[in-house]
Amino acid sequence: MTPTGLARSKPLPAAAVRSVTILGATGSIGASTIDLIKREPNRYRVEAISARRNAGALAKIAREVGARLAVVADPDYYSELKDALAGSGIEAAAGEGALVEAAQRPADWVMAAISGSIGLKPTLAAIERGATVALANKECLVCAGAFFMRRAAIAGATVLPVDSEHNAVFQALGAGRREDVKRVILTASGGPFRTWTLDAIKAATPEQALCHPNWSMGPKVTIDSATLMNKGLELIEAHHLFALAPDEIDVLVHPQSVVHGLVEFRDGSMVAQLGSPDMRIPIAHCLAWPRRIDGPAARLDLARVRELTFEEPDLARFPALALARQAMETGGAAPTVLNAADEVAVGEFIAGRIGFAAIATVVEATLEATAARGLLGEPAGLDAALAIDHIARSLAQELAGALA
Repeated sequence: MTPTGLARSKPLPAAAVRSVTILGATGSIGASTIDLIKREPNRYRVEAISARRNAGALAKIAREVGARLAVVADPDYYSELKDALAGSGIEAAAGEGALVEAAQRPADWVMAAISGSIGLKPTLAAIERGATVALANKECLVCAGAFFMRRAAIAGATVLPVDSEHNAVFQALGAGRREDVKRVILTASGGPFRTWTLDAIKAATPEQALCHPNWSMGPKVTIDSATLMNKGLELIEAHHLFALAPDEIDVLVHPQSVVHGLVEFRDGSMVAQLGSPDMRIPIAHCLAWPRRIDGPAARLDLARVRELTFEEPDLARFPALALARQAMETGGAAPTVLNAADEVAVGEFIAGRIGFAAIATVVEATLEATAARGLLGEPAGLDAALAIDHIARSLAQELAGALA
């Protein structure tokens, strides 16, 4: 079954080699994808890969997997990339236009793992040619989710969720009909401050916030996990991915990070997806979908885990989650503003210019400021969403500066 809100697939014949493009090849998601591809060299051919600035690492990967095109987003690193690929026969390119070109190359499957708003246009380019897109870029759904899913449906593209929670829900939804779904539950580890007091959380340092108990992620996502904003953004993503009403999506804190998502059906049945906290599991599911491949992740041993516990999120200690739900319920450009303000605030916190508690303060103030200016209407398209994103970032920067 393909859930409402996800485009239908066009499965490959069993013997076909799947051509892939990896947008964001040097990040953690990209590295995990490359690892899986290297383990199945007869199943996959790499068309194009990209990175933001790490030209040396990108060239090394391109040579290892035999990519046909390597793109560095920052044009200042083009010469370095071209020199590193000299004699390889691999084409080098740079800039936003080249990223879009990479996404338009004739690959069956595209990993959209470029973080930030720079990933919006390349991901849309892949969707609009009807590709299968493994989506790991939150901004596509948070900033312009209705637009992206509408374009995917029109183009006949397949959108596969890479995030462990959404991938878990995607798998669990296969147990029944979409019209029989009562609610979806996303799980949250609770981050490093799950058991801390409110006063202790307010005094948390960037070093403490970056110590996630279960997952190895980039700094932005790790800080978002500490505030629970990551779970709030995932609520918004699930809303668009699965065409769910806000009251059909819940969050449970599950510190063991074994159950990644659950679906409750109308008859009272609840179906969950479980697995070790290793991103190669959901990536492997997307990479081979609708089939499966052998994965290298550690096998889950429930006898050793022994206990699985769940608790309601504490919105008093973690107000970012409440702000995200409010933005989802408001709709329009509110999620776009939420995401933009959060990126600015997290950056200021990591730089040591604002405190941990000020992250949510900046986000809330930015939402209020944009609402007062009448800027929360539904963006008409990608350019409109990017314009609102830019305004929200400027406002958030001003507000954060006032708190510094």
